[in-house]
Amino acid sequence: MELVEQRRDVALVMAEHGLSERQACKLLEMDRTTYRYEPRPDRNAGLRQAMMELARQKPRYGYRRLGALLARRGWQANPKRVYRLYRQEHLAVRRLKRKRVQRIAPPVAMLRAPNQEWAIDFVLDSLATGRSFRALTIVDSFTRACPAIEADSCLGSQRVTRVLDQVIAERGQPLAIRCDNGPEFTSRHFWSWCEKRQIWLVFIEPGRPMQNGYIESFNGRFRDECLNANWFLTLADARAKIEAWRREYNRERPHRSLGYLSPEEFAARQMPRGGSPGLMWGRGDSRAIPLPRTPFPAVRAGGMTRPDAGDFSSYDW
Repeated sequence: MELVEQRRDVALVMAEHGLSERQACKLLEMDRTTYRYEPRPDRNAGLRQAMMELARQKPRYGYRRLGALLARRGWQANPKRVYRLYRQEHLAVRRLKRKRVQRIAPPVAMLRAPNQEWAIDFVLDSLATGRSFRALTIVDSFTRACPAIEADSCLGSQRVTRVLDQVIAERGQPLAIRCDNGPEFTSRHFWSWCEKRQIWLVFIEPGRPMQNGYIESFNGRFRDECLNANWFLTLADARAKIEAWRREYNRERPHRSLGYLSPEEFAARQMPRGGSPGLMWGRGDSRAIPLPRTPFPAVRAGGMTRPDAGDFSSYDW
């Protein structure tokens, strides 16, 4: 609009004051070629109108599909030309970006003893009938031991906490639990359970599964050696075969990162002299594992503080 107004001012000065074109352009600081410029006619007017009509009929079509429809109607235009007109008319399809949880990358823990940090996750598989089921996997990040694998068609947050209660009764309580941002782990019930037991929740960043690498590695072995190697007729059959594999994994399977020891053999070598298995896993004596007690974030007015927003200074990283 500024250029049109400047050209109008030049014409006004020439008409009212009798100045030449050169003098009027010099007075208004405008180039003579700009004043003389005549816009070229739009040779894409017909194509532009046809494309806009198609876009009104098919508002979710992109420029490639619109170009294919135009070609069917006899319009000869390459994709670059169609795309240029598509952008000029602001016909781009709006794509709604999925809202993701924003989290800070969790620090890496300095693992020195069992029950310092557990990792939990879910694995999906199906029965011979086609019915799908999920398996909750739990791994001690230090010993690589698998305390439990719970398989069922539905595993909610309350079922998860019941399984963790059973494992804690047998092996003791962890200082922290590392997990992803699934609904079972971000529910209020799970947060309240962790607050009650004074357990840190360490959430990984969305889309970064290797921030929970211990459980991802275990799930890979679990799927390759158990789920893919067996044919599950029923859910009870799947639970029996999974439990048999879990016991073999803990007691017999050599683990490369543990010096080709099984998790139970490695855990036995970490046991203090004169200690008992109960003390090793933290049963009966909280002093069995010489690590600082980890406080849970304080409760704010109106709800519980997000566990990932607390101070990790007392956790042994």
